[in-house]
Parts: sequence; structure tokens; C-alpha cells
Amino acid sequence: MDAELTSWINAAAGNPTLDSVMIAVTQFGVPLIVLIVALHWWARNGDRSHVRHAAVAAGLSFLLGLAINQLVLLFVHRARPYDAGLTHLLISPSGDWSFPSDHATASMAVAAAFAMQRLPRRSLVLFVLAIFVCLSRVYVGTHYVSDIVGGALTGIIAAMIVRFSYREGTKLDRFATSIL
Repeated sequence: MDAELTSWINAAAGNPTLDSVMIAVTQFGVPLIVLIVALHWWARNGDRSHVRHAAVAAGLSFLLGLAINQLVLLFVHRARPYDAGLTHLLISPSGDWSFPSDHATASMAVAAAFAMQRLPRRSLVLFVLAIFVCLSRVYVGTHYVSDIVGGALTGIIAAMIVRFSYREGTKLDRFATSIL
């Protein structure tokens, strides 16, 4: 089922306009999400310290999620779908293993971190962007759907760990959110 769903999504490749959009999303989606989080640092509406706390939590979740992925990659060596002849690759090949997807981890970690801070509008925007990033990784042929699901779960777990370990209002939080 994983291979069939992956093939089905990648089969849409070949439309020059859609290909260009999905390649742009896969290349610039995560940096755009990081930029959006960084811009929250200077947000004027709402509770500024709470939004800054969410931004720090998102950054920590992002980093923790990617660190967890590196541990997983030590034990799970899954070939990319294009190496298995399953997908048509639209971007440069990757030099690492396929599972889990770092793009899915990073984007979902940030969106989940904002959601756990009860910032619904911001979370919705970040989740929509994260879903597009995740979909683009399958579309361009570099990941299986299960790689995306695994990466998204890693990102959400990282956000949960950060949520329970980095508390708002602590000395460390007050220091971190008062910078600049």
C-alpha cells in the first residue's frame, strides 16, 4: 500500500507548472517555515512573551526532531523510492537513507510546537505549510509516504518532549524570550 500510494502521488509529476511549484515547496518550504517562526519574534499582536516562548519551543522541537532522526538513521537503512525504481525523481538525489523524512520532521515539529502553545491561527498556517512540504517530498520522488508519516510523528514527539520540558515562565524561558 505504501508503494502504491507513493507511486500514485508521484505519478502526477510531469506537469511543468505543478512540478515547478512542488520543487519550490520542497526546496524552500522548510526555510520559509523557519523564517515565519523567526518573524514571530517581533510580533506585536497578542501576548508577545507567549509568542516568543512558542518560537523558542518550535526551534527546540525542530532541533530535537532532527537529532532523533539521526539516531533512527543509525538503525534503519531504507533505500529511496527512486533507487527502487518506484518514482521519477524531479530533484537531485539525496545521499542519506529515506526513513524518516527530515523535511516532514522539521516542518511538523514547528507546527506542533505552535499548536501545543494554543496559538490556533498561527498553528493552522504552519500545519498547512507543513502538509505541503510533506506532500512535495513524495511528489518529487524522494520519499515514500511512510517516510513522511514517520518523520511527522518524530516531529510531533519532539514537540511533545519540548512542551513538557521547556516550561513557560521559568528563569530560562524569561531569559530566552527577553533577548532583543
